[in-house]
Amino acid sequence: MLFTSYSFLIFIALLFVIYYTIPKKYQWKLLLFASYLFYAFAGVKFLGYILLTTISVYLVSHKIDKLHQMRTQYLSKHKGELSREEKKEYKLSIKAIQWKWLLFTLFINFGILAVLKYTNFTIANINYLTQAFGNGRQLSFWNLALPMGISFYTFQTMGYIIDVYRGKYAPEKNLFKLALFVSFFPQLIQGPISRFDDLSKTLFKEKSFNNKSVNFGLQRIMWGFFKKVVIADRILIGVTTIVSNPDTYQGVFVFVGMLFYALQLYADFTGGIDITLGIAEVLGIKVQENFNRPYFSKSIKEFWRRWHITLGTWFKEYLFYPISVCRPMLKLSKFSRRIFGDAIGKRIPVYLATLVVWFTTGIWHGSSWNFVVWGLMNSLVILVSQEFEPLYERFHNKFKIQHTFGFRSFQVARTILLMSSLRLFDCYRDVPLTFKMFGTMFTNYNVNILFNGDLMNLGLSMADYIVLLMGLVLLLTVSLIQRNGSVRSQLEIQPLVLRYAIYYSLIIAVIILGAYGVGYDSSQFIYNQF
Repeated sequence: MLFTSYSFLIFIALLFVIYYTIPKKYQWKLLLFASYLFYAFAGVKFLGYILLTTISVYLVSHKIDKLHQMRTQYLSKHKGELSREEKKEYKLSIKAIQWKWLLFTLFINFGILAVLKYTNFTIANINYLTQAFGNGRQLSFWNLALPMGISFYTFQTMGYIIDVYRGKYAPEKNLFKLALFVSFFPQLIQGPISRFDDLSKTLFKEKSFNNKSVNFGLQRIMWGFFKKVVIADRILIGVTTIVSNPDTYQGVFVFVGMLFYALQLYADFTGGIDITLGIAEVLGIKVQENFNRPYFSKSIKEFWRRWHITLGTWFKEYLFYPISVCRPMLKLSKFSRRIFGDAIGKRIPVYLATLVVWFTTGIWHGSSWNFVVWGLMNSLVILVSQEFEPLYERFHNKFKIQHTFGFRSFQVARTILLMSSLRLFDCYRDVPLTFKMFGTMFTNYNVNILFNGDLMNLGLSMADYIVLLMGLVLLLTVSLIQRNGSVRSQLEIQPLVLRYAIYYSLIIAVIILGAYGVGYDSSQFIYNQF
């Protein structure tokens, strides 16, 4: 049941009505029922996976907490009897048991994700190697289906169990409330990846109908639909035409295609997030923002602080920092400092942790080598830029242009082009072909296609280009207005006639200008595949 399908619109309309009609104490229970019903539409057989994740995390989190309480009680009871060394030894023994339970839960849940998502990728690589070394035996691929949203709810739930292990908060006592946290349907498809201590503040709370919250939520839902069906699904036609015919569309076509894809991905992903946050807002639930005007970033490092914010935060807190400060890494750093000196030695843990994070980020996005290379290329650009920072500083100290509009515009354009170039791995899904097509932008620079009418052969009419240009201008305008705060809040203080003219114009644009498929259902969101 896609967000942009008729069935989903009926689903949420009924949910909104029932949600504010029933007694408030049943609201979170209704959300749990609705979330599992939504998940069942993707396949009843997949319910077993999300149930296993929920139950395993619930049981282990309480086991870890019980051990923590047992440690506290024991130390309090024997406070005057134990030496400092004995207390430390006892704490370490309990921590070791908690660590084993945590590892067990991580192994089970990440193991399920790995088997379902990466088994055929692993088999394909084994078959390639056996064939390359002269062994004709080939392994058969497994017929595995990837459950909807498994990457998102697995990461979210594993973040929860790690936080409980770290003692950040006590585990949720109510199994069904934890089940709602894991399965909350708006964020199942493409996030955000919520933290329990953030989402639980409003997820289980009783809510009264709030006219402002509902209006703001509906506005954001409609804005998300506009991005998705008017912009993303329309420009998809041009992207598909270019990428599907690499022998025909090279050179400047590749450049055009990568810029088209940058717009498509942004409109598609942020559109879906807008719908998610809008639904939550109508329900009186606060979900963390996942984007902060990323195309205004002046470097790739800044870009990744603004794009898919919750995923980046997850990797930083649960992968990068633990790897950077783990005992083997500290030993490696000490060894490197002794052998190579402080300048190099202190960099090694950061570099290795960065490479691991970006390798994982790549493989998280998809079980194929193009995503792995995409992730590693991101890390390479970030690390190289980091090494050149002293040079940048000397340059800016001499020329004093870093705060000028022209230089900031150059930085923004450079970041967009770098990110768009790296996303060619996502477009072509084949590493050698991606490098080849990237090279044609410089060896087959047929710039005349921009002016001789060849762009009209991409499946887009002049009317489509006009709509896309208007949509792009509107996206840019909204982003610029957001620098002064929420657009909806600024719109709220405008005259009533102007407000409703904008609201109805947006609704009409979605209905009339939307690029729809069979039955007027929109295409699947790009991040559904992850």
